[in-house]
Amino acid sequence: MSLLWQARFFTTVNHLRDLPNTQVPEIAFAGRSNAGKSTAINILSNQKKLCFASKTPGRTQHINYFSIGGAHVGQHRKDETKVEEIRAMLVDLPGYGYAEVSGSAKHHWQELLGDYVQRREQLAALVLIVDSRRPFTDLDIQMLEWFAPTGKPIHCILTKSDKLNRNESTNALRTANTLLASYVDEYGQPFPFTAQLFSALKRTGIDEANDKILELLGLNDDVNEESHSETAGDAGKTE
Repeated sequence: MSLLWQARFFTTVNHLRDLPNTQVPEIAFAGRSNAGKSTAINILSNQKKLCFASKTPGRTQHINYFSIGGAHVGQHRKDETKVEEIRAMLVDLPGYGYAEVSGSAKHHWQELLGDYVQRREQLAALVLIVDSRRPFTDLDIQMLEWFAPTGKPIHCILTKSDKLNRNESTNALRTANTLLASYVDEYGQPFPFTAQLFSALKRTGIDEANDKILELLGLNDDVNEESHSETAGDAGKTE
């Protein structure tokens, strides 16, 4: 069982001043509306309704937090979350497809999202959700431009890869890697940006995404320790 399966709703905020004062690492999910961000989060957390996709693209203007740890899940989801035991946060950022959103709301979205990804110290990495059939839109590039100066990792998940044939999938991944490699620091060294193919329908790329997210949150060692403990326990039972 993945640690991401522990994800549960923690809080929602609409202003930077309301961000939680927790100090655990956060990994944020960003992407154009209809790119499959909510679906990806739900699959990775093994929950059907953890995230809700807005019926009107760009209408959701809030940042939603989901805690990892601090509570039991499954049949015990109504138990209280122990904030001091939370190990990480998954952060669902507003989708950026806001053709029908008013000018004032659009400005608020840009200010909220830009300030969060550039200034949030707890933010360990960004997961950028991109439709593999349409990489990369101007808004995807804008997100890269906002985040790159932080020097923090970006993992790009190319969704809906089941809609592509093998050659198209290969080309989409190559295009993504080429673009991400073009971002370099002041010394000419590439930023820690990675990409992968992903399909919710075919359930491909889930393990790769899961492992990468846990690595970026610094939780992969915890998984290895738990697996070792379980193996040792099973060995003890057979003796």
